[in-house]
Amino acid sequence: MNVSGHRISTAEVESALVGHHSVAEAAVVGASDTTTGQGIVAFVILTGGSNNSGQQLVDELKAEVSREISPIARPREIHIVPELPKTRSGKIMRRLLRDVAEGRELGDTSTLVDPNVFEAIRASNA
Repeated sequence: MNVSGHRISTAEVESALVGHHSVAEAAVVGASDTTTGQGIVAFVILTGGSNNSGQQLVDELKAEVSREISPIARPREIHIVPELPKTRSGKIMRRLLRDVAEGRELGDTSTLVDPNVFEAIRASNA
């Protein structure tokens, strides 16, 4: 991703997010941003024992990324979701997450294990 002229690795941001005790899994995408070129948008799944899913947790996660990497890597948005869209081989479909982050129509979802995952993602962000 290129945020304000800085190259930022999605894996680096995901690692910082998963380093928080409440996060089980994370996926990060770059979404169009008029100010910075690309803004970081994160989708996270919480651990089973975590019942904190409010704005306080989102703020903690943003602060964690800022502290671990740099303030420039702070996600613009963090969405807490029940699951991530994965292919049958277990890979996260970041292309579809980018479509969600930018409010576009979803592309081809035929390779997803569970095509209904986007209904759950939209419901959790409503």
